[in-house]
Amino acid sequence: MNRELRYRDAGVDRDAASAAKRRIAEKVRSTFSPAVLQDIGSFGALYQLDTAKLDEPVLVSSIDSVGTKLKIAFMTGKHDTVGIDIVAHCVNDILTMGARPLFVMDYLGVGKLEPGIVEEVISGLVTGCEQSGCALIGGETAELPGFYTEGEYDLAACIVGVVEKSRIVDGSKVVEGDVLVGLASSGLHTNGYSLARKIVFEICRLNPDDQLEGCNRTVAEELLEPHRSYARMVLPLLDAGTVHGMAHITGGGLTENLPRTLPTGLGAEIDRSTWDVLPVFAFLQKNGNVPEDEMFRTFNMGIGFVLVVAPDGVEPAIAQVKKHDCDARVIGRTTCTENPITYV
Repeated sequence: MNRELRYRDAGVDRDAASAAKRRIAEKVRSTFSPAVLQDIGSFGALYQLDTAKLDEPVLVSSIDSVGTKLKIAFMTGKHDTVGIDIVAHCVNDILTMGARPLFVMDYLGVGKLEPGIVEEVISGLVTGCEQSGCALIGGETAELPGFYTEGEYDLAACIVGVVEKSRIVDGSKVVEGDVLVGLASSGLHTNGYSLARKIVFEICRLNPDDQLEGCNRTVAEELLEPHRSYARMVLPLLDAGTVHGMAHITGGGLTENLPRTLPTGLGAEIDRSTWDVLPVFAFLQKNGNVPEDEMFRTFNMGIGFVLVVAPDGVEPAIAQVKKHDCDARVIGRTTCTENPITYV
């Protein structure tokens, strides 16, 4: 007679899952606002939209994953920053349309559930929500033995925000002569990691604890630097009406992302001498022998977010951003041109 089988025998440990949920519960609740109408554990998440100050509220949503930056977390055993990455990435995406973030929901898929690792990942999600002023109202942790490589997991999240319909920022107000204000990135953010890992680990044969040339940091410290959220520094600028467009500089770099906020017939002239490229990008370009145009199409090169503003909005924008310990500077202007982006 065959012995009795339990789910644990197939690789799914419900006790570990229950332990993980208990350990993260209070952290997650700390992001709740009165708009969150249910506790953790419901089949669905309830969020009451406050429409008192909005005439025509429009919901704005986005979804993304951390990508191969997770490989660095696996190598180092440091899992408390990747949650920050995914929240900041999603927040910045909807921010480009003028939306204020309301709530985030995550998906964490694992081969074997380790409560300590889950707690670290969720702690990062909580920190990301706190930094951007939104709630972590639900999610899914799936244990899928045989599906994920041992010791690895996948992390994705979706976000919902809200904007007054008349205040949607879609680039339609951008005109020739508007000014491009570049907001500094904190590092690679969450893009270009497949190329970065190839250069660092395959070509240079570095280990996570090795010093990264020119950076005064270890490989792990530099490559795990969290994605910066721009919500708290940018949202106060939107009421003035001088922000005509915004771009989150993610995969595709300035070259492919800035044109997404420019109307037909307009391009942008960017002066590369107006900001210092971060040392990590200089290292990658040198050691990978990466052409300049490829660098600007793959990495953010030190500019994580761009405001397209009217000339009279430049000084207030820069001053507001710098209040949050983030550098901001004029990097170019919009022009009438057949080329979407011209570097000078």
